[in-house]
Amino acid sequence: MTAGTAAARLLKPLPRSSWPERWLTRLLLAGLSTAAYVLCMPWDLRNRPQTPGSITETTPVTNLGVTILAVSLLALGAYAGRRDRLPLAVLLVAAPPIALLYASFASHPDPEGIFPWQLVWWFFSIVMAAAVLIAAAVGRTFREDDDR
Repeated sequence: MTAGTAAARLLKPLPRSSWPERWLTRLLLAGLSTAAYVLCMPWDLRNRPQTPGSITETTPVTNLGVTILAVSLLALGAYAGRRDRLPLAVLLVAAPPIALLYASFASHPDPEGIFPWQLVWWFFSIVMAAAVLIAAAVGRTFREDDDR
């Protein structure tokens, strides 16, 4: 197999691929988006105040981690949009991090009940899904066939 045929195979539209190749690629996309979230957003269940008496808790999340996650999801979204249908691209790339974000928020109880984590989750879910959809649409423009 030459480099040209390998590249052509990696960029061939998934609806034209064989069943195993199509679903293995989709599982790989979902797995990579999950791995990106897990690696970039460390999960520390031992939240504690920054200083005694402070209401601000420590967090292992860094700006660099958020940036790497965003770039990873955009790249995966563009690749998924290039190869597959747009709704599936959003479902495969954005849904796993959205589900993990929900699990992260739901697992950290708020003793005072003042943090509206459901609203924050909805906001970031919409932002992630919209960004992946836009990246998938941009990736779709580079598709060379008429089957859009």
